[in-house]
Amino acid sequence: MVKWDEDIYNTPAYPVTDAARYLGIPVVTLRSWLKSRPSADNNDQPALEPLIQRPDPNLPQLSFTNLVEAHVLRIIRATHGVKLDKVRKALDYMSQQFDTAHPLVMKRFQTDGVDLFVDQMDRLVNVSRSGQLAMRETLKHLLTRVEWDEEGIATRFFPLIESVPESEKVIFLDPAIRFGKPVIAGTGIPTASIVSLIDAGDEIEDVADEFDCTPAQVRAAIQFEAQNRAA
Repeated sequence: MVKWDEDIYNTPAYPVTDAARYLGIPVVTLRSWLKSRPSADNNDQPALEPLIQRPDPNLPQLSFTNLVEAHVLRIIRATHGVKLDKVRKALDYMSQQFDTAHPLVMKRFQTDGVDLFVDQMDRLVNVSRSGQLAMRETLKHLLTRVEWDEEGIATRFFPLIESVPESEKVIFLDPAIRFGKPVIAGTGIPTASIVSLIDAGDEIEDVADEFDCTPAQVRAAIQFEAQNRAA
């Protein structure tokens, strides 16, 4: 059996700029999560590890696992504004509880892990009761954008698309399909291939017929690629 830390889910594959676009995160923000930081408590202490640790520190690309970690961190930081040092302490706690360096990509995090994380955040930043509820609900809701395998490891990610309801999973990234590039769910057709025909002047209905998908899927691919280009 292939070790988790040697498989396709932990292979360097995504340039930081691409990962940031897929996730809707500013590039500068994602880069900050990939850097070590001086210790805030004692300048004589070793630098703190990055929030997201790439599979090979000598290569700039992120893995699929890193992509999912950044998705969860985006929820925590953007939605709830939790400071990085508190997030780091909470993640260290989660790593110890789950005995893994990647607690955010485990299916267990979606269930009891969210409660453990929020409880830990309450100890660190005194989250209000309403704040606890909001954080739990937001995390559990947006974690539905991730699918796990039978071993509980994240294997597929469904990015959010503007103008498409969050309940709909139209596009996904899966390292086992098209090398992890964004594809239309149910077809495996890369979104870039669809948009290349649109850019060449083809009509949406003709592209849908060409790739045996629906006009709605073609429109979602166009929107997804457009928001990536604008990022």
